[in-house]
Amino acid sequence: MYAYIMNSLFNTYKPFYLQRMSSTIWPVLISCLLLILLKAHGEEVGYCSTLTEHTKDLSNNNLTRMPSHLSNSIEYLDVSHNNISSIVHGDLSGLTHLCSLKVTHCGLQYISPDAFSSNSEIKILNISYNHLKVIPNLHLPQLRILDLSTNLYPSYALPDSFGNLSYLSILAISSKHATSVNVKDFVPLQNGHLKKILFGDGTELQNYENGSFSQLKSLQEVVLKVTFCQRFDIFSDMIMDFDQTQTKKIQLVKLFPDQCTIKTDPFKAFKDLRVLSNLSIVDTWLNSSVMVKLFKNVWKSSFEETEFLNITYNEDTPYGFWLPKQNHTTNLRSFVLDGVNHRQYHYPTFNVSMELVNKLTYLKFSGTGMNILPCNLISAIKSLQVLDLSNNLLEESGFWWIGCSSHKVFPALRKLSLSHNRFKDLAEIAKNVNNMKFLESLDLSFNSITTGKPCFWPPHLIELSLSHNNLGNNVFHYLSPYFQKIDLSKTGISVIPLNIMSLFPRLTYLYLSFNSIQVIPADLRAPMLVSLHIDQNAITFISQKSMEGFPKLRTLKAGHNPFSCDCDSFWFMTVYNKSLLSDWPQDYSCSTPPSFSGRRLETYERGWLSCQPGLQAAVVLSVLSVVGVALAIIVYACDGIWYTKMLWVWIRVKRRGYKRADRLLNATFRYHAFISYSQHDSTWVGSQLVPELERSGLSLCVHERDFEPGKWIVDNIIHCVEDSYKSLFILSKHFVQSEWCNYELFFAQHRAISVNDDSLVFVLLEPIPADSLPKKFLKLRTLLRRKTYLEWPADERKQRVFWCNLKAILQTVDQSKILKDVATDIAEMCPLVSVKE
Repeated sequence: MYAYIMNSLFNTYKPFYLQRMSSTIWPVLISCLLLILLKAHGEEVGYCSTLTEHTKDLSNNNLTRMPSHLSNSIEYLDVSHNNISSIVHGDLSGLTHLCSLKVTHCGLQYISPDAFSSNSEIKILNISYNHLKVIPNLHLPQLRILDLSTNLYPSYALPDSFGNLSYLSILAISSKHATSVNVKDFVPLQNGHLKKILFGDGTELQNYENGSFSQLKSLQEVVLKVTFCQRFDIFSDMIMDFDQTQTKKIQLVKLFPDQCTIKTDPFKAFKDLRVLSNLSIVDTWLNSSVMVKLFKNVWKSSFEETEFLNITYNEDTPYGFWLPKQNHTTNLRSFVLDGVNHRQYHYPTFNVSMELVNKLTYLKFSGTGMNILPCNLISAIKSLQVLDLSNNLLEESGFWWIGCSSHKVFPALRKLSLSHNRFKDLAEIAKNVNNMKFLESLDLSFNSITTGKPCFWPPHLIELSLSHNNLGNNVFHYLSPYFQKIDLSKTGISVIPLNIMSLFPRLTYLYLSFNSIQVIPADLRAPMLVSLHIDQNAITFISQKSMEGFPKLRTLKAGHNPFSCDCDSFWFMTVYNKSLLSDWPQDYSCSTPPSFSGRRLETYERGWLSCQPGLQAAVVLSVLSVVGVALAIIVYACDGIWYTKMLWVWIRVKRRGYKRADRLLNATFRYHAFISYSQHDSTWVGSQLVPELERSGLSLCVHERDFEPGKWIVDNIIHCVEDSYKSLFILSKHFVQSEWCNYELFFAQHRAISVNDDSLVFVLLEPIPADSLPKKFLKLRTLLRRKTYLEWPADERKQRVFWCNLKAILQTVDQSKILKDVATDIAEMCPLVSVKE
């Protein structure tokens, strides 16, 4: 019993001829390059540095030879689209760190065997689209990716030097002049580790020797760009050879030329395959008869995944695509139809047995112009778990139309993509999704979604994508608290809600790229969040406090934001774990200040001290503490405490001096002399000095006798010094050790300076070695050098002269100024003394 599907797939759509013009939008060359080169570029990122300073792009510079005098640090060099005819020894000798070299569209004709002798680190070499007539000898032990496609060599025979390319993983090779493949051509690579080969340039082969590709045992992926119309035996031999390697995926690009008449079965070898599991047919013209032959063999083969990318379909049979029931099980689990061009002005007809598709788990109809869901087809696929209907013309009324029960059509569906369609009402979508009992993921990106009415989402739906819809900040209120993964990229959001945790307690993935968000709030809390994408926004810095709200974050994408390279970004630049950044460092650059605009964030250096207030305070306090301790030590070692006391007393004396300057100049003195001495010398002072002088009628001030009781000692010293005509200092070793004696000397000297007189008299009681004077008595040493002093002699006869001189010094004052009576016979004593001598 056959189940015929009429008006399904295409019959229920808008006419496919509306898609005819898309054939001009999907050029064969561009499609092939995108499919092939993009993946190769992904490999390049892992092999070579992506730093701008290590990259040099000299394409389209009218170069006639390889450039010289380039920096030795260059790792990526592009000289494509120039007029470089050869590469010889010495051309690249200065680029010892070169990792990737691209020389395409240059008319390159010759590469010498030693051209890369100085470039042993090259891992990627692209010399495609040139005029090479011989495959060059390459001595590059680190080479991973080699593109030799679209050149002029007549044979695919690889030089023996390719046997040393032990790390070669991807090889692209093609020439329109090479029309045959021999076993010996790829012998140098039979012991290598080649994983992927891109073979052919779209022309048909004339000869293929069996076993040519089967010797590449490590192959895992093949892109075959060879056209077949007559020699399908060559196609079968090549397919069988690839099946003998480890190849799982094969892509057939431009398999048949347009309007090729195919009478035999080109796919008969498919039923004997055992290893190949993924088949892709790209940029190919297919008619309905060829499609029937293809699927008859695919269902008998080992293929589990089948893709048709950008195909042109034509019906050449009266019943269209007609495929009855097969008498065997099928391995097919995934079917992809992405981009269909139809050249006939009638609906295509498909008659398919449902038993051939009822085991599919993945189904994709994209770019087909679908505007109504083919319920009859999809409802027959009970095992379907993933359905991709992106890039079509579907609306709510076309997807959930009358007679199409979502519960029956999607009994096991878990993931649904409706991206790039015409859906509008989010509330209506939420309502209908409740009927899909197992749906976990829904993609509504690139539609015309609007909000306004309450949305009631089923608890089993945990992933939703609304990216590229104009929704605004209120979109968060129309989402489900059960969501674990939300994509709101380019939806017009400018603020992240602070209560996001209460709105989505299970949220683990949040994508907010391409919005207008200016800051990640410091008090934002999302403890379950694992991945956050916030690139392409208006964020100027990322603070430590904002990241503390995401303790489980494992992936952060924040590139292409206008970062401010100042202290606000200091923590993020220096401390944050860059292994969590999926787009670091190439997408992070400074926007402000202007002097750093465009500079890579990873190269920006700022001192720790300049951006750490706490550290600055700690350093300042430490320095001040060290300086304070040093000053304290210096002050203590240099009697700074004593000098400080003296300074304070000097200020007091100075103030008193200003008030009493006139009185001092015209004062009458109470004493002839104030005697300053050490307590240790009091015996000599009391037994000899004082009696001797007072017997001569001199009035003396002695602190033990004349200091006023109860008064501060310093005040007593000051008063006695000021009330005495002279200050007599009895110098001895004990004197220079006495702090009070030093006070008395200081005040007496200050008084002498204040009244501009010579009132200091020194009596050297005993010799004082210069080195015995403390630092605070350095002034005394200066005074003794500048002033005459009397020495106390040990000889008794000389002592009389001493007394005579001392009394003469003390009696030169006007006697009327002395309040006490003074004897008048001192002058007569001097002659008597001289007579005795």
